[in-house]
Amino acid sequence: MDFRGRPVMAPHPVLAAAGFPLAVTSTASSPISSPISSPISSPVSYPASSPVPSATSSPGSNPGGAAVMDRATERVRKPSPRYRVLLHNDPVNSMEYVVVTLRQVVPSLSEQDAIAVMLEAHNTGVGLVIVCDLEPAEFYCETLKAKGLSSSLEPDS
Repeated sequence: MDFRGRPVMAPHPVLAAAGFPLAVTSTASSPISSPISSPISSPVSYPASSPVPSATSSPGSNPGGAAVMDRATERVRKPSPRYRVLLHNDPVNSMEYVVVTLRQVVPSLSEQDAIAVMLEAHNTGVGLVIVCDLEPAEFYCETLKAKGLSSSLEPDS
């Protein structure tokens, strides 16, 4: 009988011969003690004559063993180049149309930002719409051109 009062089944003869434990051994501090002890009394140890594989062994020193890399390869990503989308002054389109079009094409622009870009282009000749990666910058520039506004790209310094 085990500590719960259940009958203990006899182990399979092959498992017992292979050295598998019959039950988990209890520690001295445990209030529950088991009448069955484990046949394995110490951890597995290697004989002194055989090499023990280690994580830092090189492939040449341990034939047949697997070498583990000490340090993972580091991937360094180069940040993608940024581009400026510029809006040029346009005497043809109304200021309201320019603001509405900027907000439609570049959804991240608030109305105040769109007005500021339009006024900058109106007063100085060129207004900075957004600084972003190449693909979105090309998309914004071409969409502004398709809607009748003059725009260009330049690399951000």
